[in-house]
Amino acid sequence: MGTPAGSARRGTGVLRWLGRVVAALAVFVACNTGGVAATTLFPVHAGTLNYDATLRLSLDPGDISTITAPTTFGNIRLEFGGIVPAPGIRAEVQVKERITELLSRPNISVRSLEPGPLELEKAATDAATGLALRFALGALFVAALLLGGYAVWRRQRARPAGRRLPLRAVQWGTVVTWTTSCLVTFAVVAWTYQPERFASFSTTGILGAVQRNADLLEGVETRAEQTTPYLKNLLALSSALQDKYAPQNLSSPVAARFLLVSDIHGGNQYPLMRTIVQRERVDAVIDAGDLVNFGTATEAEAAGVFKGIESLGVPYLFVKGNHDARSDVDRELLDRLAKVPNVVLLQPDDTTYRVESIAGVRIAGFNDPRWFGDDNQDNAAKQKPAAARYVAAMADQPSPDILVSHEPAAVEDVKRAGIRVNGHMHTAALEGNRIQVGTFTGGGPFSHFVAEGGNGEELTGQPSAFDIAAFGDDCRLASLTRYQFRNVVEGRPAYDDVTLINGSRIESAAPQLPGATRSSGTATATATKGASAARSCSPDLGRTTERITATTPASTSP
Repeated sequence: MGTPAGSARRGTGVLRWLGRVVAALAVFVACNTGGVAATTLFPVHAGTLNYDATLRLSLDPGDISTITAPTTFGNIRLEFGGIVPAPGIRAEVQVKERITELLSRPNISVRSLEPGPLELEKAATDAATGLALRFALGALFVAALLLGGYAVWRRQRARPAGRRLPLRAVQWGTVVTWTTSCLVTFAVVAWTYQPERFASFSTTGILGAVQRNADLLEGVETRAEQTTPYLKNLLALSSALQDKYAPQNLSSPVAARFLLVSDIHGGNQYPLMRTIVQRERVDAVIDAGDLVNFGTATEAEAAGVFKGIESLGVPYLFVKGNHDARSDVDRELLDRLAKVPNVVLLQPDDTTYRVESIAGVRIAGFNDPRWFGDDNQDNAAKQKPAAARYVAAMADQPSPDILVSHEPAAVEDVKRAGIRVNGHMHTAALEGNRIQVGTFTGGGPFSHFVAEGGNGEELTGQPSAFDIAAFGDDCRLASLTRYQFRNVVEGRPAYDDVTLINGSRIESAAPQLPGATRSSGTATATATKGASAARSCSPDLGRTTERITATTPASTSP
């Protein structure tokens, strides 16, 4: 049994070592901060034949694991995934003077201005080398300052020799910490900014409108040229960056494209939707509900919604929202939709589910049990019986690649699906494999304008939104392109931003076959992988339909 003096010495020793660990961590953070500051004070210059860029590291939390290029016409933003967050990279892009001469030539296209992959590779290597050198020198400068400060403090404070670290030990500790800071930062940056960890690519403002809407707007390249040659050059650079970092599954053959919409709310914008379907080569539209405001077919008829849907010329897959009926047994709108030739009701009645396969991609869903005028209380609990009834009916069926219902709580209660699609919230969101689609018409003509803050401010339009989901020949989500725009009801669409998201970041696990469970065991993972590998999707597979009967009547479901 130790003496009190011995215990006190051990306690003091523990505190002393803890203090040294904290000091080492403080030096590590200081070195990192100094390294990033050095890249800010002395940025790196890298370039290609037509472009120059000034690059620096950023510790802004909003820039973590992100390459951002702010421009006058909008921002280019590439986000990357990784276990360890990496410092952000900010790049200010400039166009070289030689562009003026190039643009004077006839028929100069955006594609002809793009830097090639070798140019980008060399520019990226030069930038990485320059940032690493500046970071190391900045971190070394901070380490030297700290070491010098410690030496001065040590001389000014006389302490017993046994209670202070030898100066040489402090020197070596600082060198080791500086080296660790550099190596860790270099490794994290090099590991994060790779094509296989690409998560999303977005462009905002005018640049975003043109970058991803080339297939939606006629003569867009001509318009860009008329607006400004600088915009045209930014388009070229944006396209080249996307081509470099987009992983293989984004450029692999596409089996099917689906336009995801929701919350039309009686706004007849089907001419715009038809343009999107044609320009983006959409194979089917998936509508997550709330087609009307007050639950009547008369409203949709008066607005020309049924004719608009038919004019699309592709299957229109639909689930009922809480505004699409006037009571729990009202079927007026669904019955009228069933008469539109291209409409597919994923739950045509209380006892039937319809699984639609398009190019091999399986789509299923179920209706919102709520209706226009219900008490609007405990809505998540109201979704559970409908979700449980769907799960029971599909227990022996293969997982759908796309599950659709109206409210978030409904799809959250169903785990077995490739991606889960919902609307209802009027804002686009992404949570795991749950894709929340924004409102296509800004909430429709009756709810388009909302007051911000409720304190008498001017009314502002809700942003309109839609998504395009592209599935590859492996039947999995390859990419999701998110569009957001305003003023669609007024007929003056103004695009806010467009984002391309890597599908592997959304559909992280392949859909499972009947009997499979979501365990982390090796056997389950192997079985799921094998099931996924056995499937293939292709436009040649066409379209098929399966009808599945509910095993639990609606009136007795839990």
